[in-house]
Amino acid sequence: MSEEKRIVEQALGEGRGVMRLTPTWVPRSFCVPGKRLKLHPDDYYAFGAHRGGIDERWFSSTTKADNGPGTTPDEGLSYIYVEGKQGTERVQLASAIDIMGNEILGKAVMEKHGGWVMYSKFFDNQEPLPFHVHQTDERAADVGRLGKPEAYFFPRQLNNHGGWFPYTFFGLNPGTTPDDIKRCLANWEKGDNGILDLSKAHRLTPGTGWDVPPGILHAPGSMLTYEPQRASDVFAMFESLVWQVYTPKELLWKDVPRDKREDLDYYISILDWEKNVDPNFYENRFSPPKPVRDPKEMASEGYDEQWIVYKSEWFSAKELTVLPGRSVRIQDEGPYGAIVIQGTGRMNGLPVDSPAMIRFGQLTQDEVFVTADAAKEGVMIENTSETDNLVMLKHFGPSA
Repeated sequence: MSEEKRIVEQALGEGRGVMRLTPTWVPRSFCVPGKRLKLHPDDYYAFGAHRGGIDERWFSSTTKADNGPGTTPDEGLSYIYVEGKQGTERVQLASAIDIMGNEILGKAVMEKHGGWVMYSKFFDNQEPLPFHVHQTDERAADVGRLGKPEAYFFPRQLNNHGGWFPYTFFGLNPGTTPDDIKRCLANWEKGDNGILDLSKAHRLTPGTGWDVPPGILHAPGSMLTYEPQRASDVFAMFESLVWQVYTPKELLWKDVPRDKREDLDYYISILDWEKNVDPNFYENRFSPPKPVRDPKEMASEGYDEQWIVYKSEWFSAKELTVLPGRSVRIQDEGPYGAIVIQGTGRMNGLPVDSPAMIRFGQLTQDEVFVTADAAKEGVMIENTSETDNLVMLKHFGPSA
């Protein structure tokens, strides 16, 4: 038996299908950390100031971050960990699935998808991002990549402040034309290319979310955001100046074929025009939480669970709250990752808790991955506090 398989089997046994994951931190050179990730104040530039501040934490990730020069070999990748005789032992979640995919994800998911094809993250920026788009499958294939749908949810527990601009621009005003977009892109080097004049900002509300299919232009606001998404890291920035800070043009053509970089019609082809100019954009893309079953019945059993991401075929997510001193067995249809954002308790006997502060490189007990069999059988979740809720966010991949 290989060492990696031994570690995975130990992890599976200790939590009866619930495995611990290490914190996975990702810096971005073009971002300003909002400092709501619970990372120690001294550690937000732990990768080095030249890499930018840490403003993302990735969950259940088998996707390497595409983060430019200096990206570390395992940046963005999640690790399973256990305590062995020689100390902490780890194996990448991606490697574990390569070795024991049927046991972790289930045979049906492996046969249909070949592995874990989503991940989630906390995005934590102090200011808004440039107006940008994630490519569709068709356009991403031009550079050998996959398209990237994503979704947003704004956890109440992690948004003690909204940052400098808690509003997100989504889509394009009805009546906008392709020539309007091309004119903005042609004016890239003239300062503010004016592309936000073609869009509308929506106020971000904690406890709610948005669905963002590929091909939709958006400029995420400054609220800490939980982002389930497909396992891809493609984008094209369409805004040249954000709060008087220049956006390098390389970020416009990062995932564009070299021979198309000056082709303005090609950039129009990246956009899903119908969805961008949808006059009912709010009604079709806003995602308020929806209870998974009758709220009174759940309350009588000691918990509450809400669908918070539910409009994509590639991923979904729930917010689970277990009331103080209560225990509940929760069944799900497939494997999932989870991050505990409030309280303390146990999952299948494995202690879990939400830390107040985390040092870079420190292990935590707030992130887990639950196998297909454990999810279907039902995970026993106990809130060991008599006063505080136990709250976790659960991210799922596509169904088999």
